[in-house]
Amino acid sequence: MFRRLALPLFAVLLLGPLAACGSADSGKPTVVASFYPLEYLVRSIAGDTVQVEDVTAPGVEPHDFEPKVAETAAIADARLVVYSRGLQPAVDDSVSQNAQESLDVSKAVDLTDDNPHFWVDPLRMEKAAVAVEKRLAELNPDHADEYAANLATLRSTLQDLDAAYRTGLRGCERDLVVTSHDAFGYLGRYGLRFAPITGLSPEAEPSPKHLAQLRDLIEQDGITTVFSETIASPKMADTLAHDLGISTAVLDPIEGLQKGSTDDYASLMRANLAALQKANGCPGAKVGS
Repeated sequence: MFRRLALPLFAVLLLGPLAACGSADSGKPTVVASFYPLEYLVRSIAGDTVQVEDVTAPGVEPHDFEPKVAETAAIADARLVVYSRGLQPAVDDSVSQNAQESLDVSKAVDLTDDNPHFWVDPLRMEKAAVAVEKRLAELNPDHADEYAANLATLRSTLQDLDAAYRTGLRGCERDLVVTSHDAFGYLGRYGLRFAPITGLSPEAEPSPKHLAQLRDLIEQDGITTVFSETIASPKMADTLAHDLGISTAVLDPIEGLQKGSTDDYASLMRANLAALQKANGCPGAKVGS
């Protein structure tokens, strides 16, 4: 028997949009994704055969996101919750307490040093996609052939991204990248080194000693650009770059989309590649773009 979250009447009245778009309205099973990259995987594989909900809304920083009544009810009512343990502790707790059935993709992607930002590596994203397709086929076997075909298309997209990064980051003048927070380490497979201002969470505060060391490293390696992000505050990156008289640019950790964005995971990954090529003086970089 599936477990259900018991909600008082006043809470039901506050559930909002997430409660209004469940499987009862569409006749399709509801699959909840805990943040955008997993929503991208589910939508790419399932198409319109399931009702997909992302409990982390566009523009919301996922690390410190805490599900409220509507999101908790969505997790409890979903046929499947797809999440990655370690990125969103409050979501992890809610899934453990309330989900009927869940898929933790972190078990499939070979996390390194407990760094949860696996999706910036297209090949780890491919491993997550395989795990999602398998579970969706178990959930909805009548559409298993469709899921297999969609997975093949998605794997081709991810493998093309991997090839673009491998070729696009060869022969660069620099290999060190200064970022707002430690979200890009898995791109090390392409020969990059990363010096983050903060740790795994963008809300962490760097020590004066760390900032001094970072300034020395920037000057020593001839770094031209400090990267800020889309959802988190750019203040620390902007201040550091201003103090050193160098440029700023955006490197998107793709933790979530901005409100109103028409981009998707693949287009943001390609935009990140172009930004890295320009900052690092790579052959073929579009200077001035």
